[in-house]
Amino acid sequence: MNGKNLTLIEVFGIKVKVNISWVFIALLLAWALAQGYFPAVYEGLTQITYWWMGIVAVLGLFVSIVLHELAHSVVARAFGMEIKGITLWLLGGVAEMADEPPNPRAEFLMAIAGPIMSVVLGLLFFSTGALFRISGNVTPIGAILHYLGTLNLILAAFNLIPAFPLDGGRLARAALWAWKGDYYWATG
Repeated sequence: MNGKNLTLIEVFGIKVKVNISWVFIALLLAWALAQGYFPAVYEGLTQITYWWMGIVAVLGLFVSIVLHELAHSVVARAFGMEIKGITLWLLGGVAEMADEPPNPRAEFLMAIAGPIMSVVLGLLFFSTGALFRISGNVTPIGAILHYLGTLNLILAAFNLIPAFPLDGGRLARAALWAWKGDYYWATG
């Protein structure tokens, strides 16, 4: 990861860092949500409410990406792999591993853990958001939760595209590795 990284927190002994590029994207996304998406979809709220919605939604996205990457990391550790850290950057997040997976099963389980976490989060956000409907109207909290539910399901689907280094690419590599018995052939 090129550029400046700032360590924000440590979870389960794994440092979570953010690259300056992610800060730029987070600010841009908060602005786009506050000025575009939320006012267009949920009319009639104050400008300050839209800004809070944008900021909270971006923080929810941050937590979602960290949890997605932590899912990969926890499974990797279960297979004895060292995790250097998690870094959020311009295009999302990455769990930095010291080693490659020891076998196709480890690769498969590690790769699928992130999308499973994203699906679980998406469903949790949707179901929790439904609790914030008042007389059929969506509250600001409900709107944010609905947005995060949608985003997490999109994140899961996007990550399943079979292109390396996405999770789907790692799943494809695990399948090819198991089929041929050759990690390098499956990677090439």
